[in-house]
Formats: sequence, structure tokens, C-alpha cells
Amino acid sequence: MWAARRHTVGDRQLFLMVGTLVVLAWAGLWLWGPSPADGLAGQHQHHGMGGAALILVFFAGWTLMIVAMMLPTSLPLVMMFHTLVRRRTDWMLLVGLLLAGYLAVWTAFGATIYLAGLALRELVALSSWLAVNAWLLGPAALVLAGLYQFTPLKYYCLDRCRSPLSFIMQRWHGRHARAEALALGLHHGAFCLGCCWSLMLVMFVVGAGNLGWMLALGAVMAVEKNAPWGRHLSLPLGVVLIGWGLLTAVAGITV
Repeated sequence: MWAARRHTVGDRQLFLMVGTLVVLAWAGLWLWGPSPADGLAGQHQHHGMGGAALILVFFAGWTLMIVAMMLPTSLPLVMMFHTLVRRRTDWMLLVGLLLAGYLAVWTAFGATIYLAGLALRELVALSSWLAVNAWLLGPAALVLAGLYQFTPLKYYCLDRCRSPLSFIMQRWHGRHARAEALALGLHHGAFCLGCCWSLMLVMFVVGAGNLGWMLALGAVMAVEKNAPWGRHLSLPLGVVLIGWGLLTAVAGITV
């Protein structure tokens, strides 16, 4: 009975820790004001910030967004992994390594986004056509995100995210606990990225500086990954995104 009670306390402790981390991330975004994504478009340059400072600003904001928006979508896997390792004295370290691997994948994606943004700004500066029609990038991103919802890769990654127990059991053996926990986080982060990168792209298009959009997109990704009917949301969402992008382009409205 004492052991069962201790395990229950451990579950609550972990849930409280992760929940507190997520709440603090949302509070940080609220205090931030304009979205950290503004750093991608060079919105902070007028403050006289140098290149290194801009990078730090972007990645600080990016980390807050990932913890706030993506970590809750993976909470079922984190709690299930804790259930498997909670009898170990180093369970907190193992869960920490799992989270570190998960966040490392999304940090790498953030670096890709940042470099792509720099390259895109250079292209716009070199092309008068792109400079005049840069507003089309928003509708194009919406259509791209919508089309991705129909791809086999989307469903391959989504199915793995929706089966946390089998995902863990295929990769966790406990022989090299720390390395396996980190690898589990990296693998889960990769499949989560494959499932959700396009919806994060939508956040850059329509959600900059808007906590409402961030909350809405985070909720959509959480439902898609974890609700029993979440898989059926992907196709209608793809239709909505494609239609939204096309209508915006035809109407000539900047998103």
C-alpha cells in the first residue's frame, strides 16, 4: 500500500512539475508581448540588436513556444514513461533526459526556421518581384500546410504519436537507461515534428504576437495526437487550410 501511495505521489509530482513548466512558458509568452517569431522577420533590428543577440532572442522565444504549445501534446507519453521508470532512484534524471531529447529536436527545427527566414529575407531583397509580392508567402504557407495533411508521412508520424505505449516498449529496454531515455526523447521529438511542423508553420503565418492563435493551434495539435477521434481531424483541417490559403491569395489579402 505504501509503495502504491508513493508511486501516486510521484505521478502527481511529475504532473505538477510539467504543468508548472508549461504555465510558466505561457506566462513568459504573455509578458514577452510581440511573438518571438518576430525575430524571424527581423522585427527587433530597430532596437539596435546585433546578430548574436537576435539569435539568442529568437531561441529564447522559440523555447518558450515549444514548451507552451508542444510539451502538453506529449504529456501522455511522458507520464507513461514515468510509470515504467518510477521504481528507479534515478527516475527524475531519466524523465529529464527524455524531455531534453524531445526539446533538442524542436530546437534543431527552430534553427532551420531561423536560417530559412534569413535566406528568405535575402531573396526578397534581391528580387523586386518578391519584394512586391511577398504577401503571397502567407497564403503559400497555408496551402503547403494543408497539402501536408494529406501525405502518408503525416499519418505515419501521427500514428506513432498516438500510440505512446507501443512507442515506448519498442525503444525502452532498461539496459542502458540513460542513453535509451535520451534516444526515446529524440525519436519521439522526430515523429512529433513530422506530425506537427506544418501546423507550427501556420503559427508563423497567422499567430505572431497572438496568444489566442497559439492556444488554438496548440489545442488542435493536442486533440489530433491524443483524442480518440483526433486522427479524423487531419483531413478536414487540410481542406480548411488549403481553402483559406487559396481564398486569401485570390482576394489579394495579406494574412
